Amino acid sequence: MKGKMKLILPIVLLLALAGGAAYKFVLAKPANAAAAKPKVNGSLFALTPEFVVNLSDNHYGKVTVALLLKQAPTASELSVTATTPTLTEDPMIRSVITNDLTGATTNDLIGRSQRTALRTKILHDLQAATDVGVKGVLFTDVVVQ
Repeated sequence: MKGKMKLILPIVLLLALAGGAAYKFVLAKPANAAAAKPKVNGSLFALTPEFVVNLSDNHYGKVTVALLLKQAPTASELSVTATTPTLTEDPMIRSVITNDLTGATTNDLIGRSQRTALRTKILHDLQAATDVGVKGVLFTDVVVQ
């Protein structure tokens, strides 16, 4: 019986050691994971509803827009209507975006470089016309028909 214990005890210890090593190297998060920088620097705010506009080449476009804000909006910067929060400057924001989208061509919304230029124009116009700290404009959904 003592001979079997001498054989079983090292096997149990070896299995426990292997389990601990497997946890440390496979399952445990690395120590530097907590120090990783966020990939999105700012606060994303989706504008609702989407924008439906006439395009210059007898088509229409439907674009869903999100804004990358410098910081999350405070309670005084938000207006809650129904269940969807909006920014208090939402009418001005929507006006600027609608004006910049209206009359664009289908290529302005479909082509990557043209879409980037359109987003940049909207960003500059929003920064000039509003007090909202906008860092970026994102088209999260684009449909042209």
